[in-house]
Amino acid sequence: MMWGIALGAAALVCTALGTVAYRALAVKRGIVANPNFRTLHERPMPRGGGIVFAIVFLGAAAVLWRAGFIDDGLVLAIGAGGIVATLFGFADDVVHVRATVKLLVQAGLAAWIVLSFDGKPLFDLPGVPAIVEAAASWFLLVWLMNLYNFMDGVDGMAASGGVFICTAASVALVLSHGDHGLVVLFGVLALSCAGFLFFNWPPASIFMGDAGSLFLGYCFGVLIAVTITGGQLTAWTWLVILGYFAGDTTTTTVLRLFLTRKWYGAHRSHAYQNLARVWNDHRKVTMGVVWYQVMWLLPLTVLSVLVPAAGPLAAALALGPVVVWTLRYGPRLSSA
Repeated sequence: MMWGIALGAAALVCTALGTVAYRALAVKRGIVANPNFRTLHERPMPRGGGIVFAIVFLGAAAVLWRAGFIDDGLVLAIGAGGIVATLFGFADDVVHVRATVKLLVQAGLAAWIVLSFDGKPLFDLPGVPAIVEAAASWFLLVWLMNLYNFMDGVDGMAASGGVFICTAASVALVLSHGDHGLVVLFGVLALSCAGFLFFNWPPASIFMGDAGSLFLGYCFGVLIAVTITGGQLTAWTWLVILGYFAGDTTTTTVLRLFLTRKWYGAHRSHAYQNLARVWNDHRKVTMGVVWYQVMWLLPLTVLSVLVPAAGPLAAALALGPVVVWTLRYGPRLSSA
């Protein structure tokens, strides 16, 4: 246990120091996000900072593998796909890759996750062929990577979400008597995100960019797959943990299908973005989401683990308020 704590502390410090160094380099090299119609900032900001915590976490995962905490298959899934996600995301931060190319890369990464776990589906649908379940799992993994990118729209949102997701998953694994190595792995990822959050918390001095959001979306896809296919956590528990992110992005996308001709285009019509703009306050919005996750989603996560039969109810309670919130303050408010 002490060894895992030491590794997590090292990840926190290395990410913080690395972010300071990268921020100066990004400004010098012009790797910045300039204000445009989508942004909620008025000045250029260094971007691509997610490459720091991605590298730190991948290095820590290699250490855990060498120490026997995680097996060959998991480190290969995290390492190979994680490197691709990070480098591609960083390239997009620097040169802006076309959306179709992004989608193809996400599709390939999702396929790699499915193949890494022998095509085992993330959920069991009675009477449905295994190939259909695997295809549906692949689609949801692609959506997860997009989902995480969509939630990187105001200061601190995606990074604090990463800390919460890892923390909630760790709690769930402990309660379900899951693999100790995975608990340590989640803890290290949480602390890696926390090291970056120091600088991304409102008012942010750096953005994670696609180097961070694509990496986190991919890593969570791998960790969801390993915990579900290994019988340690259920899909219901993961739906609760991801409750705010999944509810906001899915509801926003469905609404845009009906309200906007080019629903797939770049936008800033998520409820959290609209409120950050109306209130002119990123901190209030991010803190509100953090409180929702800690005070509502975390207890529901515990419920879904301790009372497995309550999983569907816990998921409904996790998603319901977010759906209502998004219906009120999401794309309809933008088009009003």
